Amino acid sequence: MRLSVKEDGNWRSFRHRNYRILFPANTVSNIGSWAQRIAQDWLVLELTNNNGTYLGLVTAVQFAPVLAFSLHGGKLADRFNKRKVLILTNVVGGAASLALGALVMTDLIALWHVFVLAGILGISTAIDAPVRQAFTTEVVGQTDLPNAVSLNSANFNAGRLVGPAISGGLIAAFGTGPSFIVNGLSYFFVIAALMNINEKAFFHLDRPKSDGSIREGIAYAKARPDIYVVMLMVFFLATFGLNFQIFNALMATQEFGLGPASFGLMGTFIAIGSLSGAIGSARLERFRNTKFVIKGGIAFSISIMVLSIIPNYSLYILWLPICGVTALTTLVSANSIVQTSTDPAIRGRVMGLYLLIFMGGTPFGSPLIGATTDLVGIRPTIVICGGISLAASLYIWFKYKNRVSLPADISVATVLKTVDRDHK
Repeated sequence: MRLSVKEDGNWRSFRHRNYRILFPANTVSNIGSWAQRIAQDWLVLELTNNNGTYLGLVTAVQFAPVLAFSLHGGKLADRFNKRKVLILTNVVGGAASLALGALVMTDLIALWHVFVLAGILGISTAIDAPVRQAFTTEVVGQTDLPNAVSLNSANFNAGRLVGPAISGGLIAAFGTGPSFIVNGLSYFFVIAALMNINEKAFFHLDRPKSDGSIREGIAYAKARPDIYVVMLMVFFLATFGLNFQIFNALMATQEFGLGPASFGLMGTFIAIGSLSGAIGSARLERFRNTKFVIKGGIAFSISIMVLSIIPNYSLYILWLPICGVTALTTLVSANSIVQTSTDPAIRGRVMGLYLLIFMGGTPFGSPLIGATTDLVGIRPTIVICGGISLAASLYIWFKYKNRVSLPADISVATVLKTVDRDHK
């Protein structure tokens, strides 16, 4: 596969052979992952008679491992061969998905199976995510990293565009089982790609002396206001705003009285906006800064609140792309700022911290949101979630807007000296 890519083009990461091998494999895996998300949510609703509390609890169990493992995943990324670690995490994730599919298709499935296998998949993802983020630099190099971040987000949301629709159709025709099998098999495309890339073409950078500890990553982030403000924004947006799995599942069943195909279509319409936002972000590299992330968070929070007052399904799905484009434009910018402005020697640990903050609120937020829907209904819950995100975004804007214009010029060597001094 040969591509003519301009040095400053939107597709320049494809000039790297290893990236061209990984990208289509990740596309297949992303489609499978989104197919499983839809199927898992629908399976929980089937097993619990549309209970929002259980839906929130399963989501919490899947994301809870982030609290225990994402920082250690970042540490692994800085100390070990990232390709081999990723092969292992994909084997575990694929096995968990295939096991869940087999249990459903043999009519042996019980709710506790969903909890256990969601937890195993969560452990795999918690370790995989920071390693995969840090691995991108080795594949495309520092210069093309911002472009690769945008393309990877576009890839993820292309899967979101296709996966829910496929899953909705499969569920309507055959039940939830085949969607889990599809996801389980998709992991092996990534494994095959990882086994066939050329390690000699990796971009390796000299590293300062370091004990590889997690506290170094935390100290580095604390010394960078442009980074920790982004992480603070991401916490509130992800914990309270990015709950479309719960919002859409309960709006589809409780408010609109619809089935799995319509539920899957909701995910597709979100992805239309998300994919547009991710692709458009490739053109917004020069605008990426912490203030842009805060402004994007305000726009996204308002778009979530609007969802709560939309009266019917047709208008609801037409508004979902607006939510998707504001969310992804903001989050791609946040991810890119953290990755590109962090010293490569400590990037794995900083990304582990970023992902802990990004996903770490979900184990607490999802059960609370699920319980709130049972208590006051889905529409008031959406208003509350959007309102919390909006209030936090406005507070962060007024408190930090004058402290993040210029990134702090803090080298990793300086931070390591500070950490060593503080622990003597």
